Amino acid sequence: MAAVCRSVKGLVAVITGGASGLGLATAERLVRQGASAVLLDLPNSGGEAQAKKLGNSCVFAPADVTSEKDVQTALAVAKEKFGRVDVAVNCAGIAVAIKTYNLKKSQAHTLEDFQRVLNVNLMGTFNVIRLVAGEMGQNEPDQGGQRGVIINTASVAAFEGQVCLAPHC
Repeated sequence: MAAVCRSVKGLVAVITGGASGLGLATAERLVRQGASAVLLDLPNSGGEAQAKKLGNSCVFAPADVTSEKDVQTALAVAKEKFGRVDVAVNCAGIAVAIKTYNLKKSQAHTLEDFQRVLNVNLMGTFNVIRLVAGEMGQNEPDQGGQRGVIINTASVAAFEGQVCLAPHC
Protein backbone atom coordinates (compact mmCIF):
# COMPACT_ATOMS: atom_id res chain seq x y z
CA MET A 1 0.00 0.00 0.00
CA ALA A 2 1.45 3.33 -1.02
CA ALA A 3 1.54 6.14 1.49
CA VAL A 4 -0.09 9.38 0.49
CA CYS A 5 1.93 12.43 1.46
CA ARG A 6 0.94 15.97 0.85
CA SER A 7 2.50 19.29 1.54
CA VAL A 8 1.62 21.08 4.76
CA LYS A 9 1.96 24.42 3.00
CA GLY A 10 -1.13 26.52 3.69
CA LEU A 11 -2.51 24.24 6.40
CA VAL A 12 -3.52 25.54 9.82
CA ALA A 13 -2.38 23.50 12.81
CA VAL A 14 -3.33 23.72 16.48
CA ILE A 15 -0.59 22.25 18.65
CA THR A 16 -1.17 21.51 22.33
CA GLY A 17 1.87 21.85 24.52
CA GLY A 18 3.07 24.13 21.74
CA ALA A 19 5.22 26.45 23.84
CA SER A 20 7.99 23.92 24.53
CA GLY A 21 9.44 20.51 23.82
CA LEU A 22 7.89 18.30 21.17
CA GLY A 23 4.98 20.71 20.67
CA LEU A 24 7.26 23.64 19.92
CA ALA A 25 9.48 21.54 17.65
CA THR A 26 6.37 20.46 15.75
CA ALA A 27 5.22 24.07 15.37
CA GLU A 28 8.66 25.21 14.21
CA ARG A 29 8.78 22.53 11.54
CA LEU A 30 5.25 23.16 10.32
CA VAL A 31 5.83 26.91 10.06
CA ARG A 32 9.16 26.34 8.31
CA GLN A 33 7.31 24.18 5.76
CA GLY A 34 4.65 26.83 5.09
CA ALA A 35 1.86 26.00 7.54
CA SER A 36 0.33 28.32 10.11
CA ALA A 37 0.46 27.29 13.76
CA VAL A 38 -1.56 28.02 16.86
CA LEU A 39 0.41 27.29 20.01
CA LEU A 40 -2.08 26.09 22.60
CA ASP A 41 -0.44 26.04 26.02
CA LEU A 42 -0.88 27.29 29.58
CA PRO A 43 -1.02 31.07 30.05
CA ASN A 44 2.29 31.11 31.99
CA SER A 45 4.09 28.89 29.45
CA GLY A 46 5.99 31.45 27.44
CA GLY A 47 3.89 30.66 24.39
CA GLU A 48 3.51 34.32 23.48
CA ALA A 49 7.28 34.77 23.13
CA GLN A 50 7.60 31.55 21.11
CA ALA A 51 4.80 32.60 18.75
CA LYS A 52 6.51 35.96 18.17
CA LYS A 53 9.76 34.16 17.30
CA LEU A 54 7.90 32.11 14.69
CA GLY A 55 6.45 35.21 13.04
CA ASN A 56 3.13 36.07 11.42
CA SER A 57 2.32 32.45 10.67
CA CYS A 58 2.03 31.69 14.35
CA VAL A 59 -0.18 32.81 17.22
CA PHE A 60 -0.41 31.87 20.90
CA ALA A 61 -3.71 30.76 22.41
CA PRO A 62 -3.41 30.41 26.19
CA ALA A 63 -5.44 27.41 27.31
CA ASP A 64 -5.64 24.48 29.68
CA VAL A 65 -6.43 21.36 27.63
CA THR A 66 -8.73 20.10 30.38
CA SER A 67 -11.00 23.16 30.05
CA GLU A 68 -13.75 23.01 27.43
CA LYS A 69 -14.05 26.80 27.45
CA ASP A 70 -10.29 27.35 27.06
CA VAL A 71 -10.04 24.93 24.12
CA GLN A 72 -13.09 26.46 22.42
CA THR A 73 -11.53 29.90 22.84
CA ALA A 74 -8.23 28.68 21.37
CA LEU A 75 -10.04 27.21 18.36
CA ALA A 76 -11.87 30.52 17.91
CA VAL A 77 -8.47 32.26 17.88
CA ALA A 78 -7.30 29.86 15.16
CA LYS A 79 -10.38 30.52 13.05
CA GLU A 80 -10.21 34.28 13.59
CA LYS A 81 -6.51 34.51 12.70
CA PHE A 82 -6.23 31.84 10.00
CA GLY A 83 -9.82 31.02 8.95
CA ARG A 84 -9.94 27.31 9.79
CA VAL A 85 -8.25 24.37 11.49
CA ASP A 86 -6.79 21.54 9.36
CA VAL A 87 -4.45 19.80 11.78
CA ALA A 88 -4.39 19.15 15.51
CA VAL A 89 -1.28 17.78 17.19
CA ASN A 90 -1.69 16.78 20.84
CA CYS A 91 1.62 17.13 22.66
CA ALA A 92 0.42 18.52 26.00
CA GLY A 93 1.26 16.24 28.86
CA ILE A 94 2.63 16.11 32.37
CA ALA A 95 4.55 13.56 34.40
CA VAL A 96 4.71 12.96 38.12
CA ALA A 97 7.80 10.94 38.97
CA ILE A 98 6.82 9.11 42.15
CA LYS A 99 7.11 5.44 43.01
CA THR A 100 3.83 3.56 43.34
CA TYR A 101 4.90 2.77 46.88
CA ASN A 102 8.04 4.13 48.56
CA LEU A 103 9.17 1.54 51.10
CA LYS A 104 11.80 3.81 52.64
CA LYS A 105 9.18 6.47 53.40
CA SER A 106 6.27 4.04 53.89
CA GLN A 107 4.34 6.27 51.52
CA ALA A 108 2.02 5.45 48.63
CA HIS A 109 1.77 7.46 45.41
CA THR A 110 -1.08 9.90 45.98
CA LEU A 111 -4.30 9.29 44.15
CA GLU A 112 -4.56 13.05 43.53
CA ASP A 113 -1.27 13.12 41.59
CA PHE A 114 -2.28 10.05 39.60
CA GLN A 115 -5.64 11.63 38.73
CA ARG A 116 -3.97 14.93 37.75
CA VAL A 117 -1.73 13.14 35.22
CA LEU A 118 -4.70 11.23 33.79
CA ASN A 119 -6.77 14.40 33.64
CA VAL A 120 -4.21 16.28 31.57
CA ASN A 121 -2.73 13.46 29.48
CA LEU A 122 -5.89 11.47 28.77
CA MET A 123 -8.91 13.67 29.38
CA GLY A 124 -7.20 16.80 28.03
CA THR A 125 -6.24 14.99 24.84
CA PHE A 126 -9.78 13.71 24.38
CA ASN A 127 -11.18 17.18 25.10
CA VAL A 128 -9.11 18.66 22.27
CA ILE A 129 -9.96 15.78 19.91
CA ARG A 130 -13.71 16.10 20.39
CA LEU A 131 -13.75 19.88 20.01
CA VAL A 132 -11.34 20.14 17.08
CA ALA A 133 -13.23 17.38 15.23
CA GLY A 134 -16.25 19.68 15.17
CA GLU A 135 -14.18 22.50 13.70
CA MET A 136 -12.64 20.24 11.08
CA GLY A 137 -16.06 18.93 10.16
CA GLN A 138 -16.86 22.40 8.83
CA ASN A 139 -13.94 22.25 6.36
CA GLU A 140 -14.57 21.44 2.73
CA PRO A 141 -13.29 17.93 1.94
CA ASP A 142 -10.00 17.72 0.07
CA GLN A 143 -9.48 15.57 -3.05
CA GLY A 144 -9.37 12.47 -0.86
CA GLY A 145 -12.53 13.40 1.01
CA GLN A 146 -10.62 14.39 4.15
CA ARG A 147 -11.43 17.44 6.27
CA GLY A 148 -8.46 17.38 8.63
CA VAL A 149 -6.10 15.23 10.65
CA ILE A 150 -5.56 14.71 14.38
CA ILE A 151 -2.20 13.44 15.60
CA ASN A 152 -1.77 12.25 19.18
CA THR A 153 1.62 11.77 20.79
CA ALA A 154 2.25 9.35 23.64
CA SER A 155 4.97 8.34 26.03
CA VAL A 156 7.13 5.30 25.38
CA ALA A 157 6.26 4.40 29.00
CA ALA A 158 3.01 2.99 27.62
CA PHE A 159 5.06 0.15 26.13
CA GLU A 160 8.03 0.01 28.47
CA GLY A 161 6.98 0.78 32.03
CA GLN A 162 9.37 2.94 33.97
CA VAL A 163 9.97 3.28 37.67
CA CYS A 164 8.13 6.29 39.09
CA LEU A 165 5.82 6.77 36.08
CA ALA A 166 2.81 4.63 36.99
CA PRO A 167 0.18 6.95 35.39
CA HIS A 168 1.90 6.54 32.00
CA CYS A 169 1.36 2.77 31.81
